[in-house]
Amino acid sequence: MREYTIIVPDNEVLSCLCGTNDSNLTLIEESLGLPVYTRGNEISIESDDNELCQKFQFIIDRVIDEVNIGGKNTEDVIVSVLNTQRKVNASEVSILVPGSLKRIYPRTQHQAEYINLLQTKDMVFCTGSAGSGKTFLAVAEALRLVLSHKKNKIIITRPVVEAGENLGFLPGDLEQKIDPYLRPLRDAMEAIIPAETVRKLSESGIIEVAPLAYMRGRTLNNAVILLDEAQNTTCSQMKMFLTRMGDNSKVFVTGDPTQIDLPKKVKSGLVHSVSLLYKIEDIGFMELTAEDVVRNRLVKQIVKAYENEEDRE
Repeated sequence: MREYTIIVPDNEVLSCLCGTNDSNLTLIEESLGLPVYTRGNEISIESDDNELCQKFQFIIDRVIDEVNIGGKNTEDVIVSVLNTQRKVNASEVSILVPGSLKRIYPRTQHQAEYINLLQTKDMVFCTGSAGSGKTFLAVAEALRLVLSHKKNKIIITRPVVEAGENLGFLPGDLEQKIDPYLRPLRDAMEAIIPAETVRKLSESGIIEVAPLAYMRGRTLNNAVILLDEAQNTTCSQMKMFLTRMGDNSKVFVTGDPTQIDLPKKVKSGLVHSVSLLYKIEDIGFMELTAEDVVRNRLVKQIVKAYENEEDRE
């Protein structure tokens, strides 16, 4: 039986890794099915199974990454890593954006499957509640594709239901008019790469923002096109958007069917398109739930309560 050892030079990182009263090590031991040893700044297992050693290495690397960027709740990280190991190798579905301070890992099994779809399908629909990671992960993959020079630009759009898609009465140029509506997407970008980089990409036209109404008549080649808040599109708007896809492009559609702001008699384009297109194998579909919410724990409980109420109705 050979010893597989990882050296953790920083004592504070090692302490976070082990957890209170070695609680984190207990979780890792239960997952691996064998004891984990610590000695000084070394953490190790004894196994001749290369796959098990690689899994151990990935778990430790993942937690160290989280601690190094300021994360303290390492137990949550370990649980999420162990969960995503069940069906999908999480180390193969992470997102590394050039210029980013960290690699982006899935926090849940569904998120791991979602990243896999983003990286293997040219068109992906993802539904889920606020905080489930549907928009953040799509933005991260879009940035990876552009900054690694696999696509030329990112086009981000959403329906502006609150303004009735008529932005003329709002002050400022087009970008200033639409910016408040697309601010969450910019926030997601700035959580991944420096704000200055986002600004330069926008000024150079590599990142383009546009209200959905301005997409009509265009053919978008060699681009990543991201439609957010898609639950507020009409059926005709969704058809118009999806048919803008040109050569060598990818389309990511995200939305929350429980947050539709359309008039009651108007059918959501997101709901309609998912039901209409689900049999097309080249399109990926993912539904994230309350279990995938990665914001404050209270948000997860709130989302779960609303989901349970809807199930009873």
